[in-house]
Amino acid sequence: MALLEVTNLHTYYGNIHALKGISLTVEEGEIVSLIGGNGAGKTTTLRTINGLLKPRSGTVILNGENLADYKAHELVSKGVAMVPEGRGVFAKLSVEENLELGAYHRTDKDGIAKDLAYTYELFPRLGERKNQLAGTMSGGEQQMLATARALMSRPKVILMDEPSMGLAPVLVETIFDTIKKVNDEGMTVLLVEQNAHMALQIANRGYVLQTGEIVLSDSAANLQKDPTVQKAYLGID
Repeated sequence: MALLEVTNLHTYYGNIHALKGISLTVEEGEIVSLIGGNGAGKTTTLRTINGLLKPRSGTVILNGENLADYKAHELVSKGVAMVPEGRGVFAKLSVEENLELGAYHRTDKDGIAKDLAYTYELFPRLGERKNQLAGTMSGGEQQMLATARALMSRPKVILMDEPSMGLAPVLVETIFDTIKKVNDEGMTVLLVEQNAHMALQIANRGYVLQTGEIVLSDSAANLQKDPTVQKAYLGID
């Protein structure tokens, strides 16, 4: 059984049929990338998995448990953490206060302190700036903070929505190195990303979405070689 199993999701925005039977799996310890053009349904897929949108039909199973009856904030304690598009840090709070909020549902003070120290080891720049207001940090630093805040919840899987969006090219590689580092430490990642080249470079497997449907799935290595993917998403004729 996969850690995360999504089966036949149908999600609507009003009368608009946004997801048309999406099914995917994520094994423990994997990075799985969802790629596709604007409006393909990538973010809608993450928001449905995360409970922000309720599907009309279909199931989301995490570690054998059906998540259908839980609200988005309840899913944090079930092991689902979201790094939203645009990062969503609390601009007027310090780096450390943002990280502490990532563990809001936890009561193990010793464990929280240990994870905070671990987070600063994983992201030394955050440790150097732990008293700095999050809103005064660069986009790349805020993305690191959003990722670290998600880790503070001790999730089973992290959902990442467009982590490179709005970043200068020099920072994009840093962010993908960060995602790979988190995965190397054992974290399972489901990644939505417009930068298909970078997403497939770090992923184990990938799914290609078009207008709310999965049209292709394979190992990341094979997707990078696929002529359709190369032409549509990798800029290779």
